[in-house]
Amino acid sequence: MGWRSVKKLQGCFFLCIFATVKIEEAIGRFVDYIAVERRMAAGTVRNYEGDLRDLQRHLLRGGVERLEELTSRDIREWQMEHLAAGEAAGTVRRRLSSVGSWLRWLRRSGLLEADLMAKVSPPRQPKHLPVFFKESETEHLYDEGLFGTDFTGRRDALMLRMLYETGMRRSELAALREASVDFGALTIKVLGKRNKERLVPIEIELAHNISDYLALKRQTVGENEWLFVNAKGKPVSPAMVYNIVHRYMSTLSNADRVSPHVFRHSFATHILAEGGNIQAIKELLGHESLATTEVYTHVTREHLKEEYRHAHPRSRRK
Repeated sequence: MGWRSVKKLQGCFFLCIFATVKIEEAIGRFVDYIAVERRMAAGTVRNYEGDLRDLQRHLLRGGVERLEELTSRDIREWQMEHLAAGEAAGTVRRRLSSVGSWLRWLRRSGLLEADLMAKVSPPRQPKHLPVFFKESETEHLYDEGLFGTDFTGRRDALMLRMLYETGMRRSELAALREASVDFGALTIKVLGKRNKERLVPIEIELAHNISDYLALKRQTVGENEWLFVNAKGKPVSPAMVYNIVHRYMSTLSNADRVSPHVFRHSFATHILAEGGNIQAIKELLGHESLATTEVYTHVTREHLKEEYRHAHPRSRRK
């Protein structure tokens, strides 16, 4: 047998191996890849795996177990199953994004040839403008009487002010350490999505607030590397951050939704309203794409229209 024939047989052999890969195994390999090589956050890895295992269960009900059996129609039927169950379009789009990432990795790895997502159209998602707090509402964060003077009250005040003045996510706030704050440079090092670091500037007044809080924290719980902790010295959780924001802002704001992320929206919206540069806001927020940040330009336009309708005398004429 000539060497060309041997090479041809070897090629067929490897193709046969790829063709017999089970979907369960292909998912496992991908999860290992994003966890180990991409070093994605544990929560992100769980979301990806949850979506893919959900797809796998749907496929198994239809007798599909191997990659070569998978078709675009299977993915469309899985999508429709979730939509028919009343799942929000945004959630279904996120699930499809997970599947799309997995399929692209399979193609790059040589385990799949066809672009199955080319024939899958994600559901349209109704456009909802981000909710934000009014400036008059956020001003109350600086009222002396709103928070207690003990350790918990001083901590809560600083947390809310930092969320508003930096635009960071609640998970980013909860992950801050004392060493994250550079008092000389007036910056905070924030660890964002996919372990991407960014520097967020702070005002001198906020730096003084942080310094005062740290002195009180050391008196209360002793030396501790975490910036925000509970009375026992344990780091606060993202859920705890949410509860603190909800407790205070529910009484201060008439916003349709109250959460730490609304502070993030408020941060971007208020800067834009004052003429801030959208590219700079993108970097401050840690957005990957400028398109994500541009939604705030629509918020400010709608806010201006609303102010006109309520305040301008010509707008009230019938």
